[in-house]
Amino acid sequence: MGKLFCSSCCLLFFLLLCFELGSAGNVTYDARSLIVDGHRKLLISASIHYPRSVPAMWPGLVQTAKEGGVDVIETYVFWNGHEIAPSVYNFEGRFDLVKFVKTVQQAGMYCILRIGPFVAAEWNYGGVPVWLHYIPGTVFRTDNENFKFYMQRFMTYIVDLMKKEKLFASQGGPIILSQVENEYGYYEQGYGEGGKRYAQWAAKMAVAQNTGVPWIMCQQYDAPDPVIDTCNGFYCDAFKPTAPHRPKIWTENWPGWFQLFGAPNPHRPAEDVAFAVARFFQKGGTVNNYYMYHGGTNFGRTAGGPFITTSYDYEAPIDEYVYLILPKWGHLKELHRAIKLCENLLLTSNPVNISLGPSQEADVYADASGGCAAFLANTDDKNDVTVSFRNASYHLPAWSVSILPDCKTEVYNSAEVPEDLKPSVQSSKDSKTLNWEVFVEKAGIWAEADLVKSSLEDHVNVTKDASDYLWYTTSITVSEDEKFLKQGRSPVLMIDSKGHAVHVFVNGQLQGFYFFWFLQKQVHSCF
Repeated sequence: MGKLFCSSCCLLFFLLLCFELGSAGNVTYDARSLIVDGHRKLLISASIHYPRSVPAMWPGLVQTAKEGGVDVIETYVFWNGHEIAPSVYNFEGRFDLVKFVKTVQQAGMYCILRIGPFVAAEWNYGGVPVWLHYIPGTVFRTDNENFKFYMQRFMTYIVDLMKKEKLFASQGGPIILSQVENEYGYYEQGYGEGGKRYAQWAAKMAVAQNTGVPWIMCQQYDAPDPVIDTCNGFYCDAFKPTAPHRPKIWTENWPGWFQLFGAPNPHRPAEDVAFAVARFFQKGGTVNNYYMYHGGTNFGRTAGGPFITTSYDYEAPIDEYVYLILPKWGHLKELHRAIKLCENLLLTSNPVNISLGPSQEADVYADASGGCAAFLANTDDKNDVTVSFRNASYHLPAWSVSILPDCKTEVYNSAEVPEDLKPSVQSSKDSKTLNWEVFVEKAGIWAEADLVKSSLEDHVNVTKDASDYLWYTTSITVSEDEKFLKQGRSPVLMIDSKGHAVHVFVNGQLQGFYFFWFLQKQVHSCF
């Protein structure tokens, strides 16, 4: 009886030990890649922002991304959507972050959580709660005690929530990377020494959260160890991390762009996106994230930035209404398949670069067992060429990459889209004529003033973020002997701004508009 009990205990202990080891997901990295649970990973990631869709859509979106050859779902965490007032939190409906991450986990995929908490993302106030603006002495995103206090409190709240639900990979969950701050390298210099101190503080504060997974800072050229600096842009093949022991990660590969009111429809061809991704992995990349893979919708007043529409479609592979965008979705799916055929060699061997012409080259990955994979690139954006590689000829269209998983057989070329992946053209002869109606809202210069001031007032202070517009009106008299009239010139309006957009009306008629992309001490615009 005693021996039987002891054997059962040993067996039970062994099974528990195996279960714990199997569910663990320790994440480390070196110069070549992320290492998850002891295994090197070459990862395709897709940005899907949970508040830009509704929970009923999440399983389908995640599954469609997986079918497209995606391994990871990436999202920002939107501070102002979660902490709606100091210490008052919202995780309901579209803001149910835990449910979203668990949806990713249930699909058998990894997750990258970009906590920020400043996210930009063409989101209202960059994701920072407006109530923080009204706390005296607060200066955003610099070495300011108020901002750092509330930022750290929110980040700790999110990290603790993820830990409680066991969602970090170190706990057996799907989250393999977290991000602190966002593209701060663009702005750090403008904040002087306070900016440098803030960036270093943010990194150290994040690492001290002890999540068990690495932290990243995108576009942050002084990210301290062990934080990984990453690349954002249309092309990141030439990007090199600032420390040689960090892997090459592309946090934002823009497959399109956001839509502005009154602006042309943004477009980036599927062939160019595929070229950029193939070049990235050809040149040692390890994680590519599409920003966006599904853009979704800016519900309510969440749209931020200069005249951003309610649609955040981004010309992503999955559109706002969850339809596949062809050929982009299908062409990238085939690219992912081709890259995965080369994964082992890409992660375990060093490339040999071979010149094939003035704008043509090959990167060859080979191992001692005879395995071999090659990427043949033609970076000439105008001329097709035929190159010789290993005693065989290969046709390379202009601006393209061919992938040869065995160094012989071309399984994919970024510039060649098969006919079956192209969208069908539908005739409009049977379509019904659309009837449009115009809604005229009496606001601004067409309505009674809400208040009268003799000085210019700050937009946020006056509107409390309840409106995107604050209307200023004034009257001037233009006499016939004005100098600009005699010289045949147009009048000039000089505007000092800290990042606002402006519409200018004269006698009720629109004269022009302008927006300011970046915070500046002084900006002048002429109309």
